[in-house]
Amino acid sequence: MNKTNENIKKCHKCLIKSNAANKLNFTELDELDESCVQVTFKASEIIFKQGALSSNIIYLSSGLVKIVIDGPNREQILKVIKAPCYLGIPTTVGDKINHYSAIALEKTTACFVDVSTFKNFIKLNSDFAYEVILDLCKNELDQFQRCVNLVQLQMHGRMAKQLLFFANEIYCSDEFELPLNRNDFANLLCSSREIVSKILSEFNNEGIISLNGKKIKILDKEKLQFIYQNG
Repeated sequence: MNKTNENIKKCHKCLIKSNAANKLNFTELDELDESCVQVTFKASEIIFKQGALSSNIIYLSSGLVKIVIDGPNREQILKVIKAPCYLGIPTTVGDKINHYSAIALEKTTACFVDVSTFKNFIKLNSDFAYEVILDLCKNELDQFQRCVNLVQLQMHGRMAKQLLFFANEIYCSDEFELPLNRNDFANLLCSSREIVSKILSEFNNEGIISLNGKKIKILDKEKLQFIYQNG
């Protein structure tokens, strides 16, 4: 990872501030500048590790990460997250220990904000606190929906949903490169590498997608949506 030294007064000029940070006044932004360090991570580098003490709230300003938790039998990928967004609010504020790991999937820039400063903003700035609560609520509802999908959808439906997620929410394009290898993709879908490869090949043979290694082009989005809704 590479720490950048040009942190001073950058928060005022930042064009990708969170909705919460946009509610801070001039003096509070000065305080945010003083308590914030920006770090750039390469692909596969760990941003923070499960079980480690945490004294920072992390705001991803650019890049893509996977959220991973160590279970009793194996490592489990919980989700893939695209910047800009916050990471680690519940674990840092609530327990001071990371309950999962965050790993960069591509070059990623993160701002580490001292948790005491973050808590102070929540206590003294109600607009800031409201935006943080909205963000936490959205994340929780998204996670509930993901749990329902994993439990109630068959593998074809799960696969269709994840491909639509990458196309619509991560890359905003029907043509993209999978950010995960086959093993990690299977892990994300709670399946095996063999089944994931088989279903991807089926979608390719049926003309739903065009598959070339990790490169995917969605050819029939309506069919993919139908498989998800009826999966």
